[in-house]
Amino acid sequence: VPYLDSTSIMELGTVPEHLIIVGGGYIGLEFGQMFRRFGADVTIIEQAPRCLPREDPDICSTMSDILKDDGINLLVGSRPSRIKGDGDMITVELQGASAGTEITGSHLLVAAGRQPNSDMLNLEAAGVEADERGFIRVNEKLETNVPAIYAFGDVKGGPAFTHIAYDDFRILRANLIDGASETVTGRLVPYTVFTDPQLGRVGMTEEQARAHKGNVGVAKMPMSSVARALEMDESRGLMKVVVDLDTEQVLGAAILGIEGGEIMSMLQIAMMGKLPYTALRDGIFSHPSFVESFNNLFKKVGRLVVTD
Repeated sequence: VPYLDSTSIMELGTVPEHLIIVGGGYIGLEFGQMFRRFGADVTIIEQAPRCLPREDPDICSTMSDILKDDGINLLVGSRPSRIKGDGDMITVELQGASAGTEITGSHLLVAAGRQPNSDMLNLEAAGVEADERGFIRVNEKLETNVPAIYAFGDVKGGPAFTHIAYDDFRILRANLIDGASETVTGRLVPYTVFTDPQLGRVGMTEEQARAHKGNVGVAKMPMSSVARALEMDESRGLMKVVVDLDTEQVLGAAILGIEGGEIMSMLQIAMMGKLPYTALRDGIFSHPSFVESFNNLFKKVGRLVVTD
């Protein structure tokens, strides 16, 4: 019975008849949409009440609509209670919101998180501490509890992105070679979910900002209001920004739309340079381009939020 992870699924020689995916995070969604477009039936099972559970509900809802529009069966609030094989087929029995439901498919992809390979490192011999899941404990300078031993990348836990591992390397290089005192504290963690259209994310979500900041402004605009998106015939999704109304700083952004990762990166650069959102609201940008949509998007800050 073909049980797969995100590496072995790339070695398939045929398109699955029905791919069942356990996990509605970015890996599950990316592979799910890809194989759906290859022609497979796809069912995604997510135990949280929504896919991409770390995102704001409105972003998750819009992403769900896009996936369903592509013909993907998305079951949230559900998790497997039993998985059994019968010849070349797999049956997944569900509990939770889909209790009593059985899903039968040809392949099963488990995309429910990662475990570090730290058990291969014999950490005990060096006295290096790991947490209960096996991730190596480090401080803000990526130092372990043992002097002169450092850990970076996925093995230390946290966001499992290539660009974060590279920035960990930058910090160690600066500190060990250049005598700097760089830390991971306060660094922006951008990422892109490479569905089609993409979700580009950086900084705080609306939920995080309202929990930790005082005077928060939020603005949303559908991609159907972006001229460039209309010209490229992909107007699904929305733009969302969160700002601090007192400092006028951009706190976070979610761009679910065509080239969402690139558009998000423009906002990240503005955040890195501490540019007030009013500069983006009032700036002159070339037409037709995605970035010119910042004019209309940031005009909505402090006003009635438009969602459709």
